[in-house]
Amino acid sequence: MSSSMGTGVTTNADVFGPACGQLPQGNEPGSLDSMGPQPVASAASTNPLLTKLVAAVQATNLVDTLNSQEAITVFAPADAAFDKLGEAKFTELAQNPSQLAPILQYHVVPQRYDAQGLQGAGSVETLNTDGGPVKIEGSGENMTVNGAKVLCGNIPTKNATVFVIDNVLTPGTNK
Repeated sequence: MSSSMGTGVTTNADVFGPACGQLPQGNEPGSLDSMGPQPVASAASTNPLLTKLVAAVQATNLVDTLNSQEAITVFAPADAAFDKLGEAKFTELAQNPSQLAPILQYHVVPQRYDAQGLQGAGSVETLNTDGGPVKIEGSGENMTVNGAKVLCGNIPTKNATVFVIDNVLTPGTNK
């Protein structure tokens, strides 16, 4: 399976999920090859599935925080996940970093997991410890994170393994 031996580090070969085919190919910006060597926030900024997440991270000044972490797991809501919140709600959150930051922190696990590691853990604590643990269910194409489907998982970046998901996770809903 994974050669990472429990470090949660993945390679392009480990990537799975229905939306992975929507990523740019080859070494285009946002492709697996271009994201791999970059720290996670920089890598995400080139990914066309994650434009709203990147805007949110920038609005809350979390870019350097994410880029400077050693080894993290990021549950990255796809643009469609933010669209479900509605434009008004998204704009409101983007203008209120103090409300938005804890939501974003709830998508970051201070340890690096690959899909197998997440499955084994069953639930993981995030940077927003007050939000309660995030529950991992299913596996492979059927894996969910607090009920959100993994659209493309095991995406490698320099300091994080990224799972693109179809919902924005809400802290405190799994207590």
